[in-house]
This record gives sequence, structure tokens and C-alpha cells, in this order.
Amino acid sequence: MSKRIEVPEKIKAIVKFALPTVDVRGMDTEEAKPERVGPLGMVIVRSGDPGDPEVDLCPPTYWWEHRIPIELAAYQTASGNARAALDDMARSIWALIEADRTLGGLVLWTEAEAPTDGEVDQTGAKAIGWADFAIIATYSTASPLG
Repeated sequence: MSKRIEVPEKIKAIVKFALPTVDVRGMDTEEAKPERVGPLGMVIVRSGDPGDPEVDLCPPTYWWEHRIPIELAAYQTASGNARAALDDMARSIWALIEADRTLGGLVLWTEAEAPTDGEVDQTGAKAIGWADFAIIATYSTASPLG
């Protein structure tokens, strides 16, 4: 399996581990924004874009900075607002990634972009907050195919 597929799948597995009660989707037919969000929230992990690599010629080495978008959704509750829930979700994900920035040796380094501030959609009686951020995974391959 190529790293351009393996790295986002590893990120998705980390998200599932960090948020075990949340519906985690993405990287297949589930990439479309759903019409419903589960009662405990939802995360969509997108496959992202590895971009154009930097190339070393001898030996051929392709250096990638793969941007993997993560979308978060949480309901506003009586005990707290959706923005706080979204912040907690993002912090839980990042805590696991920060504990092993190489994803078990799969990549050279991971970094995160700052999350959006969380927009709110009103669906029926409940407000749903949405936020997103991206994990940037830096890795190298011997092939231009990732």
C-alpha cells in the first residue's frame, strides 16, 4: 500500500481511538457531509492532498507534505456550547498524535493547522457546531506515486 493511502488511514485510526464514542467517517463513500450527526458528534477524516513533492535526485527521493483535513461536528448541549465540545474533540485527537509525531515510524513528522472557530448550523431544535483543521504529515518515498 502506498503512503498516500496508508498515512490518512493511520490518522483515521488515531481519531477513532481518541474519540471512541464519536462516529468517525471518511476516505470512502462516507466523505460527503452527512445529513445527520450522531448524538455524540461526528468526525470526517478526508484523504487529503499530498501536493507536489520536492525531489532529491540521487537516489531518487520524493518528499511529501500531505495535508489531511479533519472535520468535526458536535451538538450544543444544556451544559456547554458546541464550540467547547469541538475544542475538546480536537485536543483529544492532537494529544494522541503529539505523543507519537512519527505515527509509529510511518512519517518523519506531523504538524497541525489551527482549527476554524466553529460555525453553527441550526437543524430543528438543536444547534450543531462545525469546525475543521488539518494534520500535515511529512514523509518520503522512493516513487513518485507516493
